[in-house]
Amino acid sequence: MLSHDRVWAAIDALAERYSLSASGLARRAGLDSTAFNKSKRLSSDGRPRWPSTESLAKIIEATGASLDEFAGLVEGRGNSGALPVQRSSVPLLGFAQAGAGGFFDDAGFPAGQGWDLIELPARATETSYALKVQGDSMLPLYRNGDVLIVEPGATIRKGDRVVVKTKAGEVMAKVLDRQTPRSIALVSLNPDHPDRDIPMRDVEWVARIVWASQ
Repeated sequence: MLSHDRVWAAIDALAERYSLSASGLARRAGLDSTAFNKSKRLSSDGRPRWPSTESLAKIIEATGASLDEFAGLVEGRGNSGALPVQRSSVPLLGFAQAGAGGFFDDAGFPAGQGWDLIELPARATETSYALKVQGDSMLPLYRNGDVLIVEPGATIRKGDRVVVKTKAGEVMAKVLDRQTPRSIALVSLNPDHPDRDIPMRDVEWVARIVWASQ
């Protein structure tokens, strides 16, 4: 039976599964950091307040969880054995290293030597890799030291968070606004940094960010 308490407990369990607090999960999904606070789970008159289907969809997408996984948490299966935390070891580079040559093939898939490995509580494919955020250019969404899981084979749509590498060796994380055969328009995560419109002839590869640690 679907109940208010079980849905909220599933949100808490999903956050814990991916090493996040409830507020961290909300931020990861692009929601207000207080969206899942205990105080937000009841209205002012004490009636149960349900999370919106939109917010549920956003946290599932932000963590890379499946709908079945979340449904299992609602049903109370949690980490009791039916749905254990899945960990994956993926190659890891810093953004500065990623700008150097030799770490990627022409399509943006990991290649060559010199990669570290990192184990994260998130599912990853054979071609996924991790980039460690350096500096403040991606604030407030990503902070120095956060790890981004990048999937070069994933379908990219308007509004997705992506990593782009230019042929000049610049590597950046932005939000995709538009991509045509001629150019790619990117919105900066940090309002102090400019948006970019880059000719496709200058782009080496584009890959979607599918998960981020915080």
